[in-house]
Amino acid sequence: MRVVIAEDLALLREGLIRILQANGFEVVDAVDNGPSLIRALTTHRPDVAVVDVRLPPTFTDEGLRAVIDVRRQLPGLPVVVLSQYVEQLYARELMSDRAGAVGYLLKDRVMAVGQFVANVRQVAAGSTVMDPDVVGALLTHRSADPRLLELTPREHEVLSLMAQGRSNAAIAGRMFVSEKTVSKHSYNIFTKLGLEPSEDDNRRILAVLAYLEG
Repeated sequence: MRVVIAEDLALLREGLIRILQANGFEVVDAVDNGPSLIRALTTHRPDVAVVDVRLPPTFTDEGLRAVIDVRRQLPGLPVVVLSQYVEQLYARELMSDRAGAVGYLLKDRVMAVGQFVANVRQVAAGSTVMDPDVVGALLTHRSADPRLLELTPREHEVLSLMAQGRSNAAIAGRMFVSEKTVSKHSYNIFTKLGLEPSEDDNRRILAVLAYLEG
C-alpha cells in the first residue's frame, strides 16, 4: 500500500516512515511543507496520505488546505489528518463531499501503534475514522440544534461512537448491549435527525457527520 507523509517535524516524520514501512506500507514520499505535499499527492496518487494540519510556509492550515484542494482534483483520495488541534471548520470542509476515506486523529491521543496502523488501513479502504474529541467538537458546534436536544443520553452515546467510525457490533461491545439494541438506538437517531436510515456503516457515518457539520 503506497503512502505519502506530510509532517514538518523531522523526528516525527522519520518515526511515521519507520512505523508504516514496518507494517507493510510503501512510503513513496515524505514532505515537510504544503506545496511539496500537493506535488507529491498529484504525482504519486497514493493509496493513502498521512498529513499534519500545520505545515510551512504558513504554519496555520497549510496541510489541510492542500489535501482539500487535491481531493477536488482526485475525489475520494484517502487522507488521515494527524494533528494536535481540532480544526472544526476544516474537518467539516474535508468531509463535505461525503466521499469518505477520511480520518482525523489527534497526535497526543494515539496511544498504540497497532491501532494507528489499523486506522490508516481503514481510511485507505474508504472508511471514516474520527477521534472522539473531534466528534465532541462537532457535537458542541451543533449543540444548539433542537433535534439534538431530542436525543436521549444513550442515543447521544451511540451517535458519538457511530461518528467515530464504529460498526453496530463495535458499539454494542463498547456499551455492553446487544446489536439489536444499538440498531434500535440508531433508527431513533436517524428519525429524530431527519436522516435516511442506512445499513452501510460508512454511508451511515457520513450521513451523521454531514448533519453534525451543518
